[in-house]
Amino acid sequence: MGLGNPGSEYAETRHNAGWWLADHLAARWGWGSWRRERWYRILVGEAQGKPVRLVKPLTYMNRSGAVLAPLHALAEFHPATELLILVDEAALPLGSFRLRAGGSAGGHNGLKSIEAAVGSRDYARLRIGVGPVPPGLDELAEWVLGQASREERQVIGELLEVMAEAVECWLAQGIDVAMNRYNRRENP
Repeated sequence: MGLGNPGSEYAETRHNAGWWLADHLAARWGWGSWRRERWYRILVGEAQGKPVRLVKPLTYMNRSGAVLAPLHALAEFHPATELLILVDEAALPLGSFRLRAGGSAGGHNGLKSIEAAVGSRDYARLRIGVGPVPPGLDELAEWVLGQASREERQVIGELLEVMAEAVECWLAQGIDVAMNRYNRRENP
């Protein structure tokens, strides 16, 4: 699930990095156009021999977890192994990414909402570095909701293929293998 905010005014903001990666995966896998449901956009297909749902919540970042309610109600849904959140991360330098098997939301409202929805911190996430709040800005929200520069978009764009490979590794071999393979390599 790629986290972001709906609306053209948010399309180029750093907070939508998760949507950028979800869109890249959809294109890479040749899945066509997103279908709109009530609270999200979705694509359903197969990748790495597994059924996959790509989801982009339309609830705004702080309510992203609401779209998981129907899945969480299914007895066969196991967030620890079947959920990967694609999310921006200001604590990581621009041009880097990290996979994690779980942990705290770290102040990220989208992750807080996911945690509340699934009742656990045990779900995988791919954190996309958007860089720290620069001097002169007082609040994290101002930074992540700000428009990414052309240079920032290019840097993240250059990582989309390797992040897609990391997602495919997670699908095929699980979070531990994906973390070992992609967190140890040098991210620019």
